[in-house]
Amino acid sequence: MNGRRMSLFANPSDRLATGVLLFSASLWGLSWIPLKWFIAQGLSGPVVSLVSYGAVGLCALVFIWRERAAWRAHWGFLLALALVGGWANTSFVNALMAGDVVRVMFLFYLSPVWSVLGGWLFLKEPIPPTRWAAVLAAIVGLWMVLGGPGAVDLTLSVSDLLALSAGLAFAGNNLIARAAQRVPMQSKTFAVFVGCGAISLMLTTALGHGVPSMPAGVWLAVLAYGFVWLLLATATWQFGVTHLESSRAGVILLAELVVAVLTALWFGGETLTPLGWAGGTLIAVAALVEALDSGRTPAPTTQPATTTGG
Repeated sequence: MNGRRMSLFANPSDRLATGVLLFSASLWGLSWIPLKWFIAQGLSGPVVSLVSYGAVGLCALVFIWRERAAWRAHWGFLLALALVGGWANTSFVNALMAGDVVRVMFLFYLSPVWSVLGGWLFLKEPIPPTRWAAVLAAIVGLWMVLGGPGAVDLTLSVSDLLALSAGLAFAGNNLIARAAQRVPMQSKTFAVFVGCGAISLMLTTALGHGVPSMPAGVWLAVLAYGFVWLLLATATWQFGVTHLESSRAGVILLAELVVAVLTALWFGGETLTPLGWAGGTLIAVAALVEALDSGRTPAPTTQPATTTGG
């Protein structure tokens, strides 16, 4: 029986891998719920990311150190992943806690645009016409989400800037991970947790956010969010993208956007204008085109390290 189970997870069917990846995308899409609860308890975003990601990263240092022989010659890539991926997580958590979930998710999901442009600029990857069309659609969608004709006079909020920077950093993280082929996947993944914890520590210090006095149950909930929710979402994401072709995985991971937006509208009391809906749809379609088109290009031998949502 144990051998059969091991074989099942070593060589899963497409149905199993798809189900696991959908579960992961749903966890990422629902992550706004505990984050909003934490801020309602009086916790700031930097403190939450420090305790949740930082605690996991601190425990993961031993695993990174065990693989030092493999990444020692490429430590620059690991450091870059910690900084860029760490910022992606930190800014995303803070954007969700401080801003409107729907708006934050649409702005974050511009990350495929940054990935396409970054791959073109830094990795010399060719961009077919369909991808250029997707980039244009996403930019128009951004303009519409930000207010359309009134966007020229619109002042971006802190949460808007954080969401945009999170998407940009997420794209940068994936570009670095694709370049760092010889760095073990486990070290790549945990480096992001370490980086998020370190950046959050610097933010809490710089902003003067002391650790507030909270009931033990609140702190246990934050730790559970890190060690159960985040690790489970990360592990299932890794499993899914490892056993599915990149185009299918990219399409499935769009469930994160759908789950987050719909639940925020249904249960979070948020609203979206018709122009915002149209812009968000363009962004989602652009991400879908990018996911489908990326499946036609050779995939790297090592999957990108994860950050927030898929």
